[in-house]
Amino acid sequence: MSQRLVFPDPHVAADVLTFAGRSVLLGDGAVRLQASGGTLAVTAAPLAPRGLMDATPTVLGMRAVAVDPELVCDLVVEAAALRAADDDAHGVVLPDTALSPAWAGIAPPRSGWVAAGSISTSVLATRAQFGIAAVADGVPKDAGEDAVRAIRARIWGPHDDALAGLPLGTAFAAFALGFIVGDEEARILTAGSWTRVSLSRGHVLVRRPVASGLTAVRRTGPSAA
Repeated sequence: MSQRLVFPDPHVAADVLTFAGRSVLLGDGAVRLQASGGTLAVTAAPLAPRGLMDATPTVLGMRAVAVDPELVCDLVVEAAALRAADDDAHGVVLPDTALSPAWAGIAPPRSGWVAAGSISTSVLATRAQFGIAAVADGVPKDAGEDAVRAIRARIWGPHDDALAGLPLGTAFAAFALGFIVGDEEARILTAGSWTRVSLSRGHVLVRRPVASGLTAVRRTGPSAA
């Protein structure tokens, strides 16, 4: 018998499947399932780099729902492989095989978040639609996967003044995952290299690039007289 997640309410189970369904066509189509203390965090990566030379920003979307308090898990599965249990409206059946995408190895912090402003949902929606149109216009007919990824990185990667300096892909994630519903002021919070945009229906998490490279050469040995 396949393993399954059991939720206290069938509407919550349906909510998780809806989120997974939206994730299928975004990024690599995987979702991370992390449960502890009665809460299940379901995370997808609408945007994430593949390789050192990929300029795509890391932009995650997360939805938190109530789950069995005794459940403890942390796994990544194919979003399209999640399905409703045939014999229980409270259950979601898991696939037999787990995945290991690179983005799942850089989890955002659970605490230490500091308020840093807000963004209206109307701005998020407008900027997302602008970016979607720009990607559609920029992708040539019969473009290969590498070409499409390069165009997406060029559109979604740059910081946007209308989004408080966050990548334009922040708006794309909020829009594509269904987090924008009605008028709302989304809260902006920061913790280390991460920024979180929190809406009532979910969170968008953006990771700033980590500085890397060689340090400057320093003179060693006795100083000159």
